[in-house]
This record gives sequence, C-alpha cells and structure tokens, in this order.
Amino acid sequence: MKLYYSPGACSLSPHIVLREAGLPFTPVLASTKTHKLADGTDYYTINPKGYVPLLELDDGQRLAEGPAIVQYIADKVPEKKLVPAWGTMERYRALEWLTFIGTEVHKSFSPLFNPAMPEEGKAVYRQKVLDRLKWVDGQLANKPYLMGDSFSIPDAYLFTVSRWCSVVGIDISSLANLNAFMARMNARPAVQEALKAEGLLK
Repeated sequence: MKLYYSPGACSLSPHIVLREAGLPFTPVLASTKTHKLADGTDYYTINPKGYVPLLELDDGQRLAEGPAIVQYIADKVPEKKLVPAWGTMERYRALEWLTFIGTEVHKSFSPLFNPAMPEEGKAVYRQKVLDRLKWVDGQLANKPYLMGDSFSIPDAYLFTVSRWCSVVGIDISSLANLNAFMARMNARPAVQEALKAEGLLK
C-alpha cells in the first residue's frame, strides 16, 4: 500500500493508524502547496481532489477521505481492536467521534489556514474550535482515550487536529484532560514513528 501524505496534515491520522496496525506501506510525500510528488508527478493525476490523505491499495484501487481510510485499515487487522466490530453500538460511537472531529473540529480549522480570511473571521473560528475542544476535554474526564481504556482510530484523528492549535494561535493550556490525552498519544511508539517519518520530531 501507499499512503500519500503531507507533513502534519490530516493524513497524519491514517499514518498513525497504519503504524498501529503494523501493516506494510510506503509513505509518499504529496505537497499540498505545489501538488507535485518528489519525482515531479502532478498529484492531481493521482487524486483529482488534490488533497491528502489518499491510500493506494495493493491492487491499485485508491481510497480517499481520512475517516474512511482509518476504518479500512482497522478492519484489515481486527485482532488489533483499533475499531469496534461492525453492527455493535460501540462501532457507531466510533463513527460518531470520527464525524464530530471531521465536521466540527477539522473543518473549523480550514479558515485559520486561509491567508485571505480576515482576522475578525479567524477570531470567530478560533473560538469555535476552542468551544468544541472544551466539550471534548469534558468527555475525556474519566478515560484515557475517546472510546475508553484503549486506543482506537478516532484518537489518531483528534491528536492530529489538536496539534494544529499551536500553529493557529488557539490556547488549549487550560484543557487538562485534552493535554493529558495529547501527552499519552505522543508517548505511543506508533505516533513517534509517524512523527519522525514526517519530519515533525527534532
């Protein structure tokens, strides 16, 4: 398999999950600025949407959209219990988390990375992200991970988007549970491997 990624982008989530799963794959750098691969290939010829992540399977099929990709990876290794089994209420709770993080947190960051967005608008979105993360902080009050005592795929997504707070000027220092979660995630070997591979660890 090949994972097309850009350092620190939302593709970090499936990158972490692939390493947690222990599946063989090749990370392929796809710049979200130039839309070119290292060999000069136009990334739009691989993913017409132009963004990451994109997972190319061994048979040549390509799967886009992070929440779909992480479920695919997790279902390849059910013994790792990276996501609850289909048909269980717990599975729908995992989907609930993936949807919430994707629509309410991830997408609210987009205007903050847009240089054309006026500062007044960015202030609104900073507050929106902070409000959502305050709610998440409450959900983490009595458990180490979003789904309970063990890591699952929504954790990789939350970790990935929460890392952006320091980049766009959102202060989450008061969110003790979220910060404890981030430290817990940072300590995971698969997370360390993914961060190193993307050049995000000094």
